[in-house]
Amino acid sequence: MTNHLFQSLLAPHVDNDEPFLRLPDDTHRSYRDVISLAGRMAAVLADLGAGPGDRVVAQVEKSPEALCLYLACVRAGVALVPLNPAYTANEVAYFVIDAEPAVIVVDPAGQLAAAAMAERHGATLLTLGVDGSGSLVDRAAGATELSPVARSAADLAGILYTSGTTGRSKGAMLSHENLLSNARSLVKGWRFNADDVLLHALPIFHTHGLFVAVNVTLAAGGSMIFLPGFDGDEVVRQLPQATTMMGVPTYYTRLLAHPDFTEVLVEHMRVFISGSAPLLADTHDEFAARTGHRILERYGMTETSMITSNPYDGERRAGTVGFPLPWVQTRVCDASTGAEVASGEVGVIEVKGPNVFRGYWRMPEKTAEEFRPDGFFITGDLGQVDEDGYLQIVGRGKDLIISGGLNIYPKEVESEIDEILGVIESAVIGVPHADFGECVVAVVVQRADAGLTELDVADALRDRLARFKQPKRVVFVDELPRNTMGKVQKNILRDEYADPLSS
Repeated sequence: MTNHLFQSLLAPHVDNDEPFLRLPDDTHRSYRDVISLAGRMAAVLADLGAGPGDRVVAQVEKSPEALCLYLACVRAGVALVPLNPAYTANEVAYFVIDAEPAVIVVDPAGQLAAAAMAERHGATLLTLGVDGSGSLVDRAAGATELSPVARSAADLAGILYTSGTTGRSKGAMLSHENLLSNARSLVKGWRFNADDVLLHALPIFHTHGLFVAVNVTLAAGGSMIFLPGFDGDEVVRQLPQATTMMGVPTYYTRLLAHPDFTEVLVEHMRVFISGSAPLLADTHDEFAARTGHRILERYGMTETSMITSNPYDGERRAGTVGFPLPWVQTRVCDASTGAEVASGEVGVIEVKGPNVFRGYWRMPEKTAEEFRPDGFFITGDLGQVDEDGYLQIVGRGKDLIISGGLNIYPKEVESEIDEILGVIESAVIGVPHADFGECVVAVVVQRADAGLTELDVADALRDRLARFKQPKRVVFVDELPRNTMGKVQKNILRDEYADPLSS
C-alpha cells in the first residue's frame, strides 16, 4: 500500500526544480526544496513517536516552513490539526485535550505557555517561527528524509475544528481521498495547469488557504506567490506576476478601494475566485465594471471542502454559487421530512461525494445526526435552485457568522459573555459590515445593580476569545425577544441592529 496523498500530489515533483513558492522578497522555493524539507520534518515527527493515526497540533504563523509541516504530516502518515494563531491559550487547551496530539508545534514566543500544556497531556513540544527558526527546523536540518508511510484513501489526513451552535468545537475528520478528490475536482472545474501562478494571501489554518489553494496547486503542478497575509499594496505589486487569485470577499472590497487597482493591472489574469463568505452582488458587479473580470464564486464547508462553483465557461451569476463540482452531488430538501423540494423552493442543502468528511472526531452520535440514511450530509445551510440550476444560499440554519472569511459561532461567544459577573444572559448576532461582510454584535441582559459597560465586556473577553470573535459592539437591553416556545428570536435582533458598522 502506498501513501495516497503523497503518491498523487508530491511524488510527481520530488525531482522538480521549478518554483513552487514565490516569496515576497522575490526569491523562491522549488518543489524539490519544499518536498525535501517536508521529508526531513517527517523524520523528526517519526523519531518523536508520531505515527499512523496520531495527531500533530500546529499553532504557527504562515510561512514556507509551516506549509512544509503540512506536507510532512502527509508523508509521516499523521493527521495535522492546524489552529488559528489568534486563538488564546484557553481556546488551544480545549483542542489539545480533545485531539490528544503526539506533538504540538507552536511559535517560539508561545513556547513557555505551551510547555506546561504539552507536559500535562503527554505531547512533545516543538517550535516553528514565522522566519523559519525553531526546534522543528533545527532538528530537521540533520535528519534523513523519511520514506512515505503507507496510508490508504480512507485514512485520516487532517482534523479541522469547526464550532457548533451548541457546546464546543467539533473536529471534522478529513481523509486522504477527501482532500485529493476535491483538488482534482477543482483542477478540472477551474482549468488549473502547470503554467498557473496563484496569488496566495490566505491563512493556512483552514480549508480555503491550506487544503484548497495548496492542494490544487500541487495537483496542477503550478506555483504560488506565497504572501504572509493580505496587504493591499503588496497584492497590487504582485498581481502582474500572477494568473489566478483565491480570496475572501473582504480581499476584493479592499482591492476595489485601492487607487492602483485598475483594469490594466489585471488584464493578464485568468480568474479571480471568491469563497468562505457570501460575495455581495454589488461587489461582483463593481469588480466586473472596474476590471472586466467576473469573480468566480463558489461554496464549500470545512466538512466537505468545495461543493459547488459558478462555471469557468458560462455565466457567473452574482448572488449564486453555481453548480455541483465534478463528482459531487447536491440536493435541497425539506428539513423535517428529508424530501427534496421543487426548484425555486427553499430547503436545507445536502451533499454527497468523495469530498465529504468521515465524521466528527470522537462524536459518533453527532456524526450520525448529520447524515441521511443514503449518505447525504446535511449542511445546515438554506438554499434554493433557480430555473437554470444555479444554487443560491439564502440563509444559514446554524446562526453562523462569517466575518472576513472566518467562521464565528454565536454560542461560543455567548458562553464566555454569560460567565461575566453581572450578566444574566446574552445573544450574539452578525450584522452587515462594509469591510468584513459581517461583524459580531452582542446583545446583553445584565443585573439591575451590575453597572456593566461595553468596555467591561470587551476587557473580560480580551484573553478569552480570539480577536476576530470579539464583539465590535455590545448593546444592553432589559430582556431578549422570545417566541411562545421561549426561544430567543435572533431575527428580530438582527433587524433591530442591522445598520452597517464602519469599525
